Amino acid sequence: MPPRYFKNDEALSSRDPHKQLIASLTRLVVQHPPAELRAGGGFYNGPTSIAYLFLVLQQLYSDLIIEGIQLGTWSATYLKQSQDHIKSFPGPRVGKCGIADDILALLAIGAASSKDADMAAELCDYAAEVLDQDSENEWLYGRAGYLYYLRLVKAAFIDDAKVSQMIADTQEDVVEAIMKSERPWKWHGKSYVGAVHGLIGIITQVTLTDPERYARAVEADLSVLLTYQFDSGNWPSSLPPGKDKLVQVCHGAPGVVSSLLSIKDHFPKLSSRIDSAIRKGRDCILERGLLTKEPCLCHGISGNALALDEEQCQHFLTYTTGHEMKGLEKDGLVEKSDNPEGLWGGEAGRAWAWAVMDKGLPKRLLGYNDI
Repeated sequence: MPPRYFKNDEALSSRDPHKQLIASLTRLVVQHPPAELRAGGGFYNGPTSIAYLFLVLQQLYSDLIIEGIQLGTWSATYLKQSQDHIKSFPGPRVGKCGIADDILALLAIGAASSKDADMAAELCDYAAEVLDQDSENEWLYGRAGYLYYLRLVKAAFIDDAKVSQMIADTQEDVVEAIMKSERPWKWHGKSYVGAVHGLIGIITQVTLTDPERYARAVEADLSVLLTYQFDSGNWPSSLPPGKDKLVQVCHGAPGVVSSLLSIKDHFPKLSSRIDSAIRKGRDCILERGLLTKEPCLCHGISGNALALDEEQCQHFLTYTTGHEMKGLEKDGLVEKSDNPEGLWGGEAGRAWAWAVMDKGLPKRLLGYNDI
């Protein structure tokens, strides 16, 4: 087996984030043009995830042109690739109703970008599948991911009391279903801890849905999660704790630390414990977080970088430039991604990390805890 990570023993360094953002977006559209992508993946991977990236970036860079085309046009072009295959999408169903669902993703983008109340209502109507007793609670395929979509759309209707209330009522039903579920929360019969399938992902989505209402409801769950941290600063992938192996957003310290950074202000009683957990988690990431998997948000350097402070984040991202990637590939230190284009599995996520640094945004994971 190749090593999971390489040593973080070089002097701190940085690159021009704006230049690297443009380079990353250029690679994205040149190497993964819309017409050549396989549809599917929701906000996790595939053309809809890229459309969402460009939609968000267009609001930050209104005049940016990539390969002669504005970001908003790129967003629409990638979105059309998904829309053209809409009949092939099975739609939300029990066990498949989270962030990776294509119909939910298309409805959320449509409702949020055009302030379409009918699409918002249709998104809420899918609560029936989400609330089914056999649905699970995690982010990628479960209720927690659906909560992100609801939050995205609700933000677009802040001035529409009727639609906002409809969404809030749906959120309440989903949170109630999550909270009534037997502990520990499981996915496919296993008690995961991390951001994508596990405990911290569910806590984060519930909290961010309405911190004043729901933070207290998951405070005990968060308190328990903090006890699972290894002496190394990492967290186990699942329970009961096994080997201390994975240091990535989906399983391990990076996802937990990123989550804690976005919700910690809502848990004043746990403040000192959370701060201590973040410090130890960051030490673990610095030691074992330069991963040999292709840089991405889910299980690569880009996601790990966003869990670190400013200088260390910049340093980690230097290993995701096109030039550095070629060097690592030449040395046999890169495990290729199955989804090299996607927001969470590939180049689109690398671009997001550079945008975060370029604009000085809060270090958040797009599609997870950015809103």
